[in-house]
Amino acid sequence: MSLPYNGDLIKYAKELRKNATPWERKLWHYFLKDYSVRFQRQKVIGEYIVDFYCSKARLAIELDGSGHFTDNQMQYDCNRTNDLQKANVKVIRFTNLEVDKNFYEVCSQIDREVNKRL
Repeated sequence: MSLPYNGDLIKYAKELRKNATPWERKLWHYFLKDYSVRFQRQKVIGEYIVDFYCSKARLAIELDGSGHFTDNQMQYDCNRTNDLQKANVKVIRFTNLEVDKNFYEVCSQIDREVNKRL
């Protein structure tokens, strides 16, 4: 079942895929791209674009850089997570530092969550 989305965001999502951050590229190329369950990059869900999405597990993965730790951005992220959860999408977040320093654990946590939700 496909989730509703704002088609006006498709063009922006394509641009985000072309201009992925180093952390997004690392997670995609070294883990999610060939993962046993399909993930999509920069997926439009409702009024949002999530970094990675697995529709089979209804799981969104967000990578947070330093810009996500301001009061305004943290409130936006909280509201966004709540909206996605209302659509039965689980959101898990990792910092860019976690992707750099604990890549294996990030991948393991994603794998555990996918398996739990299938």
